[in-house]
Amino acid sequence: MLTKDTPTLQVSCVQMHWAKPLAFNLQRTLHYVEAASATGSQVVLFPEANLTGYYYPYAINLDPKVIRQALDQTRAAAAANDIWTIVGTIQETCDRFLNLAHVIDPSGEIVHEYAKIHMAGRDEKQYCRGGDKLSLFEVDGILCTLIICRDGRHPELYRLPAMAGAQVLFQPSCSSDEIEAVAWKRISGRAQQPVGPNTRIFHCVANTIGQSPDGKQTSSGASFIREPSGLPLAEAGYYQEEMITAVLDLSRADRSYILDSMQHPPFLSKYWGDMIEEIRSRANIKPE
Repeated sequence: MLTKDTPTLQVSCVQMHWAKPLAFNLQRTLHYVEAASATGSQVVLFPEANLTGYYYPYAINLDPKVIRQALDQTRAAAAANDIWTIVGTIQETCDRFLNLAHVIDPSGEIVHEYAKIHMAGRDEKQYCRGGDKLSLFEVDGILCTLIICRDGRHPELYRLPAMAGAQVLFQPSCSSDEIEAVAWKRISGRAQQPVGPNTRIFHCVANTIGQSPDGKQTSSGASFIREPSGLPLAEAGYYQEEMITAVLDLSRADRSYILDSMQHPPFLSKYWGDMIEEIRSRANIKPE
């Protein structure tokens, strides 16, 4: 809980299957919203596209009405359990699909939405387009930011919000690929790079597990919560559905590396300031 003397935030990250039907995904989501609240967490983070699933042959054929109903049920669960809830969907627009993260507050309102910027994989590149804003929002007075999976390869997407004051990065992910690529990612640690060593902020990742229906792809698991040094506070396994939880001591998220970047070299300082203002001005635009 957040107090004047001990600024902390308890976060849970849920690791789920990436290629199951929406009804199954919704049931597991509702279960973990309740479970995270029962542990005392203030925020629960779910993987990329956890409601619709990330398996595009299925997700792109979902009825938009069914997706809205699943979001409504998740909103109701967030309100019933008094917890911030971050979930994902793939939804069609007038111009292809968007890969979306929805931030739901403890009253059940969607207060922030972010569209993935950098597409990953053949199907996503075929069906989706990127969003046009960076993420900046508050959780109980704590400034936070969001990226989705592949976005993590592009540090400006979280370093700029950190310049604007964000202390916590939430990263829903679905690191799915052929088994050889996934095995290599596990060994190299490349699925999600911890951001603390270049920002000094917290990094919370909810990744996926499991195989695609055709057995050709799998996912790397290994969700984590890391503190600003990059050291792990909690880590999940490679294969099983599970929830991890940690308490974030926000006094450790001093953003010192970011503050240095804003001042040195001096000739760039003005431009950082201009970009920060642009990020803030676009933060509440609804992705469309």
